Parts: sequence; C-alpha cells; structure tokens
Amino acid sequence: MANQQLEALVYTNDQCVGCHKCISVCPVLTANHAVEENGQNKIMVDGKQCVACGACFDACAHGARSYYDDTERFFEDLKKGEKISLLLAPAFLANYPREYATVLGGLKKLGVNRIISISFGADITTWGYIKYITEHQFTGGISQPCPAIVGYIEKYIPELIPRLVPVHSPMMCGAVYVKKYMKVPDKLAFISPCVAKKNEIDDPNCGGYVSYNVTFDHLMRYVREHGISGPAVKDEIEYGLGSIYPMPGGLKENVYWFCGEDIFIRQIEGEKHAYEFLEDYKKRVLGGKELPFMVDALNCAKGCIYGPGVEKEKNGSDDTLYELHKIREVSKWNDKKHAFSRKLTPKQRLDRLNRQFKDLDINDFIRHYTDKSRGLEIRQPDTAQLDAIFASMDKRTMSEQSIDCSACGYATCKDMAAAIHNGCNNQNNCIQYIKSKVEQESEAARQMASEVEDKNRALKERNNQIANLITIVQDDFDSLDTSISEMSIGNNSNAEESTGISASMSDVVSFCDQLKEALEQIQGMLVKLEENNEEITNVAEETNLLALNASIEAARAGESGRGFAIIAENIKKLADLSKDTAGDSDSNKEQIQEAITQLLGKAGKLIEVIDGVNVRVTNLAASTEEIAASADMVSTISADLKERLIQLNS
Repeated sequence: MANQQLEALVYTNDQCVGCHKCISVCPVLTANHAVEENGQNKIMVDGKQCVACGACFDACAHGARSYYDDTERFFEDLKKGEKISLLLAPAFLANYPREYATVLGGLKKLGVNRIISISFGADITTWGYIKYITEHQFTGGISQPCPAIVGYIEKYIPELIPRLVPVHSPMMCGAVYVKKYMKVPDKLAFISPCVAKKNEIDDPNCGGYVSYNVTFDHLMRYVREHGISGPAVKDEIEYGLGSIYPMPGGLKENVYWFCGEDIFIRQIEGEKHAYEFLEDYKKRVLGGKELPFMVDALNCAKGCIYGPGVEKEKNGSDDTLYELHKIREVSKWNDKKHAFSRKLTPKQRLDRLNRQFKDLDINDFIRHYTDKSRGLEIRQPDTAQLDAIFASMDKRTMSEQSIDCSACGYATCKDMAAAIHNGCNNQNNCIQYIKSKVEQESEAARQMASEVEDKNRALKERNNQIANLITIVQDDFDSLDTSISEMSIGNNSNAEESTGISASMSDVVSFCDQLKEALEQIQGMLVKLEENNEEITNVAEETNLLALNASIEAARAGESGRGFAIIAENIKKLADLSKDTAGDSDSNKEQIQEAITQLLGKAGKLIEVIDGVNVRVTNLAASTEEIAASADMVSTISADLKERLIQLNS
C-alpha cells in the first residue's frame, strides 16, 4: 500500500486518525484502504484506483490528505536556467485579483518567458466542441475539461469512453496552440487550480506538451515563503468567454452563447452527484435512450475556481465568484466584430468564432482516450460470498444487513461488504459489528460481574468465617500465651524445685551414709554386747555355782549358816536373773541384729533409689531448661502469628 501511495497524486499523511470521512465522499469504492499502522487505524490511498477528485480534502477535518504536483521542480528548473513559459488558468485572476499581476511579475524576474491565459485555450475548446459535434452529429457527448471525470470513465466506466468528446481541454488546446501555432519552444507550466491536471499532463494521449502542473496552493505558498514579487505583468493574448470555464456550467454557457438556448445541455457537477450521474448515464446510453446535445460535467461542486489545488481558505468565501462575474462581463465584448460580442446573435457569434479560428486544424486539437479498467475492476461478491461476509460481520438478518448507517464511510452495508470482498476494509470498521461485539462483551461482562459478585459474596462469607476463626485463634493464642507464661513460671518453679530436691537428695544420701555408719557401729556394739552377755552368763553360772556351794555350806552350818544361806539364795537369784537378762539381751540382740541387717539392706537400696532419683532430678533440671527455652521460642512464634492474624483481620 505504501508503494501505491507513492504512485498516487493524493496520499495520506501522518495526521490521519482513521475517521472514514474520506471514504464517505470518495466516488471509488476501492480507492481507500483501511489499514493498521503502528497500532493506529488509518485510511490509505490506493494510487492506482484514485482519480484525484480531491473530495477527501474537503471532507477531512484533520488535514490528513496531501498531494503531489510539480511546483518544486518548476522553481528548481527556473533556477537552472530552463526556458519555461506559463499557461495560466483563468481561475488564477479570479482567486488572486490583487496579487495576480505582481506574482506574474515576480515569476518573470525569475526567468519565466511568456504568459498565456488558458481562457484563450478555452475559446478554442468551445470552437472545437461545437465544430466536432455539429460535423459528426456527436450528440450526447461528455465534456472532458475535467481530468477527474475523464480518469473515472477510463478506469471504471469504459463503456462511456466513446461518449467522451474527443477534443482537448482548454489547457491542452492552449498548449497545442502555443507550441504549433505560436512556435514557442519553451517548456510549459500550467498554473492550475486542479490536482488531477497532473494525470492529464502525464497522459501519453496528451503528447507531452505540458511539463509542469503548478497548483495555486503550492505556488502561492512558495511565493510567500520566498518573497517572490515584481513589476505588474498581465497575460499576453486576449480572450473571450472562455474565462468563465472555471464556473459551474461555464462550458454550457459558452455553447449557449454560440448555439442558443434551444438545445439541451445537461449540466452536472459535484464529486458525489457527478459520478452517480455517470453510472446512470451509462445505462441511458446503453439503453438507447434520448441523449442531450452534450453533458457539461465537472468534478468540483463549485467549479474549478474552488478546485482541490486552491488554497483552502479561498473555499470558504464567495469573493472568487464575484471576481469571476466581473471577468465574465468584461469578456462579453461590445465590439460587433468580436466573436464574443454581446450585441450579436448566437449564429452571428458562431460565424465570427469560425472565422477567428479558420486557420486552426481541428485535428491538432483532437485527442484519444485509453481504457484503463483492466485490473481495476471492482469485484462484487456473489450471494454465497455476501452471506459469508455478512456472517463475519455478525449480520444474519435482512434488517441487520440493511442498517445502512454509513458510519463505516460507505453508503450501504452491501457497499461495506463489497469493500471487504475487495480487500480494502474489514468488519472491525463496521460500527454495528463493533456494537454487537460490545453488547456480547457487555453481556459476558455482566455475567462475569454476576459471577464475581457471587464469588465475592461467598468470599465475603468465607472472610467472615476466617475473621471469626482468626478471632477464635487469637483468643486461643491469648490462652496459649497465658498457658505458656504459666508453664514458663511453673517450669521455672520446677527447675528451682528440682534443684532444691537434688540438693535435699544429696543431704538424704549423706544422711543414709551416716545412718549406715551408725547402724554398722550399733552392729559392732551388739557384737560387743553379745560378748558381754556371754561373759555375764559365764559369771552368772559361776556365781550360781558359788551360790550353790554356799547353800550347801550354809546347810552344813545349820542355824548359824541360815543368814549365809539367804545370801547365797539371793546371789543365786541374782545370778539367774543375770543369766535370764543376758538371755533376753541375746534374744533382743538377734531381733535388733535382724532389724539392723534389714535396715542396712534397705538403706543401701534407698541410696540406690536416691541416686537414681538424683540422676532423674538432674535430667529433669536439664529438660526444664530446654522446656524453658522452647517455651520462649513458642511464645515468640505465637506473638508473631498473633500479630500477622491481627494484620490479616484488619
């Protein structure tokens, strides 16, 4: 598409926003291509399809359309010393009545040789039209001064090529006259209100007579930027009513001036109206219906004086029309000898016109046309293709397929479908398609929102549950903190008690050791007591023996020995008592010995148990320290978790 833009006179610049206004006014369905460039939608010109009608310039509010002409090359060649003469469009004087003469003087200073008004060329065109039509009974012919009209017919309605009047435009008639009859060897530059004139200039059917199309807009911009001005200069050749050719119906008025108003001339202008007319006119011609004397067709609704090559600010004022009206009145001569005299009848004027141009060869001003439609056919989708395209646009009913809102730039939904079929647009530029997609997306979004709302509700409930659980967990953590604190206190107390018990158990062990020693000493004493009891028993037995002997002796003594006998009896009782006592003592000693032996055994067992308890108490003290450390860690983690839960809950 970029290469095709370079081939076009009209092209899309960087200010395009893809608004589609250009599409809505373009007479060619496929001349504009909707493309995406750097993520932005733009409408690019297909140079092969475009006829340079300029309708998009007026429609675009963003100044996104520009065009090429030969202004820069014209001034560069002047600087190089090229010999160049000017062909001046009659609209130049009407558009720049106060600058006209000084601008021409400035161009003369830069090296321009001669300046010929194309109003004179228009007079030749009028003569050529009337002569050719009347001599060839060429009624119903379409005028061709407008290159956009000619280009449209050559590209898109080749069936009407035979109906194009084969006489050159005013520019070309003037150029042929300057070259062939005035023998001017210079290159010719056309000072032009028309962008499409470049196509006519470059057309091989126009013989290369003109070298430059210099539009008013680009010329005056260059003139002002470079301060070009000079002594007042005017064009060289007098002319007639050809000066009003730039007006709508200008050609018609010229023909009426010479042929009278009894003939029917169909006047048509305006980008939209003109091309719709031509499509209908094709049907009329092919249908063999009645045709007018001729068709005066112009692309621009206000005529060439407001052509696309004219500065935009000029289009907003009627000043140019008033200036052209003044030129028109001057062009109607009062001299009866002049072909454009207002004092003559149409027949007399025509006679004068033929005499004025009697030395001209009509064949010098005849041109040919070329069928350029090959490869430019606008393909129309068949029913199946149309249905498929509409389906892709989400248009499935007849009402949906005929909304015809024109927001896409095309007059009808079918035109949009045809543009899609020809690859120059896509369904994403259909507002109804986008609307449908938006509605579908909106419905999906609503459903999603409903689902999200449900999920949010459920989530809220879960959050409430979680919040409640968090509260419970926080309470649990509070209890845990309390328990840990109590456990820590208890653990510390246990540690202290364990330490105290360990110390007390050491005292018990010491006491057990002392008890064992004491019992061993008692056991030793008991052994000694046994020895003493044995001695006592021995003494008692000896005493008892002595007492017996004493009793015997006392008995022998008789009465005198009675006292001694009593003593001996008492001694015997004492001896027996001592023996009994010793016997009891032995018996008690055995019981004591047995008890002490048991006590010693139990004391040993107690020491073993106490040693085991002491070990366990020691281990318990160590474990208590570990528990204390673990309790501190648990307390720290518990506090951190509690803080996080508080943050989560908040």
